[in-house]
Amino acid sequence: MRIINQAEIRVIGCLIEKEITTPEQYPLTLNALTTACNQKSNRDPVTSMTDSEVLDAVNSLINDRLVTDETRGNARVAKYQHRFCNTEFGSLQLSKQEIAILCVLFLRGSQTPGELRTRTQRLCDFDNVAQVESVLNRLCSEEVSPKVVKLEKEPGKREARYGHLFCGEIEDSVVVNHTHTHSEQVNNDNGQRLDELEQEVTALRAEVAELKQLINDVLA
Repeated sequence: MRIINQAEIRVIGCLIEKEITTPEQYPLTLNALTTACNQKSNRDPVTSMTDSEVLDAVNSLINDRLVTDETRGNARVAKYQHRFCNTEFGSLQLSKQEIAILCVLFLRGSQTPGELRTRTQRLCDFDNVAQVESVLNRLCSEEVSPKVVKLEKEPGKREARYGHLFCGEIEDSVVVNHTHTHSEQVNNDNGQRLDELEQEVTALRAEVAELKQLINDVLA
């Protein structure tokens, strides 16, 4: 399977999600799919894709046989469904829990096992976080083509995040840059506090000098 771009992975994630959560409305029309891609809940980042941008992604996925046009008979509106996994012609076979984890990673980016357990509740059941970690480890350890990678633990976080690899390798700089940005913000905040303290000290010194002058004037 080729590397999939961000628009295409959003389309696949939405089709998987709606197939599970709203089967009565699946397959999706272009309008419904665009709305799903631009949802303000359960999406990170929130996007504002146009119908034409979604259609471009759909057509590219159709060429790769990852999506099919399921328009029937004389229907005037095209409908689409994914063929991402578990088809008789594809090699990618996944359990319900694996599909749920990948779907949420497609829609919300890298996450911790705890976040994944909470956010997959509409898609499947996990007994505990350990079960989520077990499925993640399985997705990470496939010898031929791992689907998921464990990222460096963020400062102050107890759990490491996991990200999918269908859009290509996730560079360590994703975490490193975040750390640098956080450090720079801390340094900026500290610098601002020092400036404020210096101003306060200067003002206090001026007030002390004035008091001394007043005392000298009274005693003179």
